[in-house]
Amino acid sequence: MKKLSLLAGFLATSMYYAQIKFEEGYFIDNSGAKKEVLIRNVDWKNNPVDIEYKTDNASKVQKETISNIQEFSINGGRKFIRAKVMLDRSSGNLNSMSYTHEPDFKEETIFLKYVVEGKAGLFYYEDGNLRRYFYSSENSEPKQLIYKPYYIDQSSIAYNEDYKKQIAEQLKCGITAEQIKRLDYTTKDLTKTFIQYNECSGNQIINYEKKDEKAKSLVHLNIRAGMNISELNVYEPSNISPSYHFGNKNSFRIGLELEYVLPFNKNKWAVFIEPTYQYYKNSTEVVTLPGSLFETRYTATADYKSIEVPFGVRHYFFLSDKSKIFLNAAYVLDFALNSTVTIERSKMDIESGGNMVFGAGFKYDKFSAEVRVGTYRGLFRNYMYVDGDYRAASFILGYTLF
Repeated sequence: MKKLSLLAGFLATSMYYAQIKFEEGYFIDNSGAKKEVLIRNVDWKNNPVDIEYKTDNASKVQKETISNIQEFSINGGRKFIRAKVMLDRSSGNLNSMSYTHEPDFKEETIFLKYVVEGKAGLFYYEDGNLRRYFYSSENSEPKQLIYKPYYIDQSSIAYNEDYKKQIAEQLKCGITAEQIKRLDYTTKDLTKTFIQYNECSGNQIINYEKKDEKAKSLVHLNIRAGMNISELNVYEPSNISPSYHFGNKNSFRIGLELEYVLPFNKNKWAVFIEPTYQYYKNSTEVVTLPGSLFETRYTATADYKSIEVPFGVRHYFFLSDKSKIFLNAAYVLDFALNSTVTIERSKMDIESGGNMVFGAGFKYDKFSAEVRVGTYRGLFRNYMYVDGDYRAASFILGYTLF
């Protein structure tokens, strides 16, 4: 178990120093000069305020901020422009929603992300829970498409949907009143509308959303089999050391993992759930009053089977298009299956609790290997005067079914 823990620590350290991927792109500075560089592509969830770049693979990493960049793009990926806009940051959260119909505009300088580029441009801005769309027409300065939920009273909510009026006034080619009436304030609906207008106007279009559709699947199903190195201890009242130490035992584990890769930050973050069958069975000889006339020997047996259900978060560090290393952490719900500890003629049912697990591993294409260690897990929640714990380290091999 100690060796597995050391290996997990080694892998975690290796991940920290994993290669950072820089991709070909450009930025335009305040003088209008276009600089071809390698930009660190982190697939920003929130619109960035700066970028990291290198002039070539051998050069040092540099940083440039929004105050010095008019525009930047990663080849074949996203494109951002700097814009001074009137931005409404009104909250849609029920606890802080306003009672005012009108947006609360304030001037800000931000990077806007292109969604559709053409005669009429569609842009997107995200900052935490704030999501706003902007438009431009005939190369005008971007303006926010207005959508704002607000309270009429403490029990009623209304919606300012002036974005429909803005689109009706600006996009007059190929867009019907009925379409605008049904138009939702979403990337899907707005993208479709702006593409339809640009096609009707006979203009060239770049649909950045269509490029995103070529990304890999965000949902994966993995079969995960491996070996546990486990130990189990039982404590009697007032004892700080185990009364019954069942020792280390190797056993088989098998599970099925459903992983969802979060659609931002270059697919580096994922959440997962992994129902797994595991078991531990061992016995130990107990000697009371050894060497005396009253010496007694008997056998204590532990038979522990359960379905573990870890659910947690994973972070990937990409080494190449097919290889990556990862760290994960999860909380485990455990459901014991007809499990007992028998001490002499006394049998106790195991009713296990939850615990945390931490893992580190490597994945190449569809194959993966992981070392995982868990914290102690209580076993006797239904007993006041007996305590027990279980701990396991695991070596897991995985294969991605899809």
